[in-house]
Amino acid sequence: MTESMKQQTVLVTAATGKTGRRVAERLAERGVRVRAGSRTGEVPFDWEDEKTWAPALRGADAAYVAYYPDLAAPTAADALRAFGRLAAESGVRRLVLLSGRGEPQAVVAEDAVRESGVELTVVRSSFFAQNFSEGFLVDGLLGGELPFPARETAEPFIDAGDLADVVVAVLTEEGHAGVIHEVTGPRALTFREAVAEIASATGLTTAYVPVSGPEYRDLLEQFGLPADFAAFASELFTFLLDGHNTPTTDGVKRVLGREPRDFADYVRRAAAAGAWEAQE
Repeated sequence: MTESMKQQTVLVTAATGKTGRRVAERLAERGVRVRAGSRTGEVPFDWEDEKTWAPALRGADAAYVAYYPDLAAPTAADALRAFGRLAAESGVRRLVLLSGRGEPQAVVAEDAVRESGVELTVVRSSFFAQNFSEGFLVDGLLGGELPFPARETAEPFIDAGDLADVVVAVLTEEGHAGVIHEVTGPRALTFREAVAEIASATGLTTAYVPVSGPEYRDLLEQFGLPADFAAFASELFTFLLDGHNTPTTDGVKRVLGREPRDFADYVRRAAAAGAWEAQE
């Protein structure tokens, strides 16, 4: 990274999320000025409140763009088109967009950002390993039963730390403009196998329970999620985990020059940090 990059300001959207938090930390460690945008942080940024976007972008040289809830959401393309336009008007020169693998609707949102004319790099990621320890799967693991609409499909789970390392490299190095990096972990395993590895490391007696998309939708609604979001999430997971995303890629190695971390390494580190200890 050049000294000039250290003098630049990078807006990190969703800076309290699984990837945004890690990206912000790594940029700061490199001496880059970080503007951490979140709904409750010092820099207000909320994807549902467009009034927060322009102030967060003002004076930024680059931005990490992680759209919530997902780039395949029906609202994503219009929101990203408006965000890209504001980024260009604000003088932002580089955008790095988090996207998902094998999501046709996410490609529409990618193209919407591209319309801004700002230098864009897309990082398409597989399912995060950290969803098991920091996300929506934790309650099921601790409760002894993890229902999910993944059947016996294998997924090459990526460590969120690897993803963050890729994003930081793309943000701070040259040669990534216009490139799409597709990143995965080094091996694919089923949710049943993933749960078994976590159980082996922690002593949890959790069963993976494959369910249909409609069954998962109903479960989400029972947990209090809005019906439209429950339908979107269940349909998205069912589609993404039909097998078309099972192959691994060498995206992490091409960007970082090293192999991605294995799921077993993630499990050991998360278990040692107490990720699956029962909450009092």
